Amino acid sequence: MSDIEFRYFFDPLCGWCYASAPALAAIEESYGSQLRMMPTGLFFEPRPITIIADHAWRNDQRISELTGQRFSESYLLNVLQAPNGVFTSGPLTLALAILGEIDVDLEPRFLHAAQVARYVEGRDTSRIEEVVRVAEAVAAANDAAINAVIFAERLQSDTTLLDRVKARMATSRSELQSFGNGVPQLLVQMGKVVQVVEGEVLYGGKDRMHATIACHQPR
Repeated sequence: MSDIEFRYFFDPLCGWCYASAPALAAIEESYGSQLRMMPTGLFFEPRPITIIADHAWRNDQRISELTGQRFSESYLLNVLQAPNGVFTSGPLTLALAILGEIDVDLEPRFLHAAQVARYVEGRDTSRIEEVVRVAEAVAAANDAAINAVIFAERLQSDTTLLDRVKARMATSRSELQSFGNGVPQLLVQMGKVVQVVEGEVLYGGKDRMHATIACHQPR
């Protein structure tokens, strides 16, 4: 359907957003650029990983039990227990925007690749060098190319990019507050009708998402 739009509210370091990854993949595969990524900046500001590590790991285990999404021992050791580790989704959110300049379809693909890199492969995606590596792989897999040095420099010092991303996050937060709290959240708009997709659907995988969308389409 050409008049359908999906708005997905998320943060790259939200474990529950990782739980909804299969459902998001179903939308991306079927509707492509009709999916709008709405980063909220929930974890954008950096903080020591020690502040959140224990809570994050307990939450991750609950997510794994409910959805089957994998959180590896490497993630626990190399990310949550990293000496002097920093918890921030800033580099990931900025990188997602840079890739979106090339092709908006790269944004959800980058998010998923970054989630796998962190939670399965145990790579610290709060670090710029790891974010660049993920971005390079996603670009290459989609017949695009980035200059790693320039990409890293933009993540570190591109004030225009930073201002644009902050404005984008502010817009996402403003819209999110109008219908709910927390991430992930999904809005589906068909014509003038806007509907909120329930969490159980977001965590129910690809088939559940496809079935839900089909039920809401006009006949």
